[in-house]
Amino acid sequence: MKTNDVEILVIGAGIVGIATAYYLAVQHKRSRLLIVDEGQPMALTSAQSGENYRNWWPHPTMADYTNHSTDLMEEIARRSDNRIHMTRRGYLLVTREEKPEELLQQLYAGYGAQAEKLIRLHEGASRGYLPPHSADWQSAPDGVDVLLGRDLIQVHYPSFDKEVATALHIRRAGDISGQQLGQYMLETMRPLGAQFQQARVLGIAKTDRFVIDVLADGARQTIKADIIVNAAGPFAAHVAAMHGEELPIVNVLQQKIAFADRNRAVDRKMPFAIDLDGQMLAWSDDEREALSAAPEFSRLLAPMPGSIHCRPDGGDHGEWIKLGWAFNAEQTTEPFREPELNPYFPEVVLRAASRLQPRLAQYLGALPRDRVHYGGYYPMTKENWPLIGAAKTSGVFLAAALSGYGTMGACATGDLCARAVAGAQAPAFARGLSLARYQDKALMDELAASESRGLL
Repeated sequence: MKTNDVEILVIGAGIVGIATAYYLAVQHKRSRLLIVDEGQPMALTSAQSGENYRNWWPHPTMADYTNHSTDLMEEIARRSDNRIHMTRRGYLLVTREEKPEELLQQLYAGYGAQAEKLIRLHEGASRGYLPPHSADWQSAPDGVDVLLGRDLIQVHYPSFDKEVATALHIRRAGDISGQQLGQYMLETMRPLGAQFQQARVLGIAKTDRFVIDVLADGARQTIKADIIVNAAGPFAAHVAAMHGEELPIVNVLQQKIAFADRNRAVDRKMPFAIDLDGQMLAWSDDEREALSAAPEFSRLLAPMPGSIHCRPDGGDHGEWIKLGWAFNAEQTTEPFREPELNPYFPEVVLRAASRLQPRLAQYLGALPRDRVHYGGYYPMTKENWPLIGAAKTSGVFLAAALSGYGTMGACATGDLCARAVAGAQAPAFARGLSLARYQDKALMDELAASESRGLL
C-alpha cells in the first residue's frame, strides 16, 4: 500500500480549501502540504457559486469578516492585473416598504461605529447618488446609498416594479470569477511545494500522527499527516465524524438558472439585485388548479419568502443573466456529489423574479433551450456563521460552513484558518467565527434573538 507523508493535509479542493492551502504556503511558508478531493479542484459547490461578494452583514463580526475577505481579494486583483475579473457595481436590496425600520436597523448594526460615515440617505430629488455606470472596483464608492421614494428609484432603475419604495445600494460589493481565483492560488502555491491529489477519504485514525485512509486511482493508499484542515464543504460533518467529532452543520440544496437574455429584459449595468419581499406567485386559475392537485407543489400556492436574486453575467457586452432563489432555506438534506435538481425550479424562479423586473415575464413558458440549471449546497450553522479555526480534536482545523458566501468569504477563511494552524496572531473578530463562540453565552443569546442570519 502506497504511503504519502506530509505535514498538513487539506481535505477539500473547493475555493475554501484552496484558499487555506494558499495562505499556508504563501504567508506561512508551509511546503509539505497536500490537498485531497474526490473530484477535481473547484468542482461541486464551488463550481455552482453565484460568485458575488459584499462587505455588509447585519452583525459587526461578520461585517469585519467580509471586509477582511474583500481586502484580500483586492490584493490579489492588484497583484494579478485583475485576473479574477473583480467588478464592483454593488448589491441592490429592494423592498416595497416605504419605511423598512427593521431593515434599516440591521443596516446600521452591520456598519457599527462607521455607520454615520458610510450610510448616505437620498430622498426626493437628491442629486448625491452616484449610479453604478462603471464596473471598475477601484473607483467605486464605499458604504451604502439608501434610496427612499418610488419616484427616485424609478429615475435610476426604471425597469423595476414601480411599487419599489426603498433600495439599499451596498457599494463595496460586486462579483469575481471564483474559478480564476482558485486557479491563481493553485498556480501560485505549486512552486512553493503544495500538491493536489484526487482521492476519496475513507477513514481517519490518530496515534502520534493522523493516518488517513484514501482511495486513489482505484487503490487504497495511506496518507500520514501532522495536521488536518477540514475544508470539505457539504461533507465537512462526514469528515469530522471519521475522527469522532460532531459539527453543528446542516446542508441546504440551493438552485439557480442562467440563460441568454437576448431580449435585454435586464439592464447590463444593473447591480446584483435582490427583491427582499415575500410574494404570492402569480398563477392563472388553470395553473392553480393543476398545482393544488399535486401535494408536492402545494407550497407554491402559499406565501413564498423573498430574496430573489438577479444579476447580469458576462460583462456590459454579454447577454447572460443569473437568477437564484433560496426559498427552501429550512429544508435540510444529505449531500450528494450530483444533487437531484427540481425540474420546475427554472419556471418558478423566473415567475418570482418577474415581479421585480416585469420585462422578464416575456420568458415565461419561453425560456431559451440553452439555459443552464444548476445547484449546490449551503453548508450552514444555525446562526449562519462559518466555523474557522481549531476543532475539538487536537491537530484538526476547520474551514467550513460558508453557506452561500463561499466565494466572498474564501480569502478571509483561508487566512484565518492558516493563522490558527501556524499559531499566528489573528484579528479580534476571528474568535467569534470559531467553535469557541459556542462558549460565549452572551453572543449566542444575541444571535438566537436576532431575526436575521444575513442569508440573502
